[in-house]
Amino acid sequence: MTWQKATAIDLAGRDVLDAVQPSVRTKIIDCPDRRSGKSTIDAVALNGIQLRAKARVTVRTNLDRVVGGATEETIIARVGEGIVSAIGSSVSHKDVLENPNRISQAVLAKGLDSGTAYSILSIDIADVDVGENVGAKLQTDQAEADRRVAQAKAEERRVMAIAQEQEMKARVQENRAKVILAQAEVPKAIAQAFREGHICAVEQAHK
Repeated sequence: MTWQKATAIDLAGRDVLDAVQPSVRTKIIDCPDRRSGKSTIDAVALNGIQLRAKARVTVRTNLDRVVGGATEETIIARVGEGIVSAIGSSVSHKDVLENPNRISQAVLAKGLDSGTAYSILSIDIADVDVGENVGAKLQTDQAEADRRVAQAKAEERRVMAIAQEQEMKARVQENRAKVILAQAEVPKAIAQAFREGHICAVEQAHK
């Protein structure tokens, strides 16, 4: 390392010894980072099965990119995103369980160390566990939602049928009332005819 590069690293606020040591001895970064509180990187394969993975990234400091290069957090984020993408594109979770190295190779091939202060030497899948059957859960939730929608529509139809039945009953009662009113008018009409002599004239005409 040149003196100019060492002073540049120091001026960038980084400890020169800490920056140089990983360039001589490799450094292992856990993904996800234990400090983040996450225990695993969770992803779902195309068959709907969730997998929970842990990875270890072996890196070496790239002295040419120490100043201005992204830190460990970027490596962790990129590797996590790459693992999620690789698992998500797998047809079955069994493919991942049978050959975890295929995932690490796919992630490693993406050149995730670009623009960072490190060169990634290897990505190793430390552990993979099977999680929930997310696909089945989503289907169950969808079926339950469909059932509730169908139930709501059936209830709506039932309420409308009851309303129509009540409306028909009201119309029947209204028509009955009109008939009764009409029947009540008949005696009045006959009495009026008697008063005006129309009934007598009709009877005499028949005689």
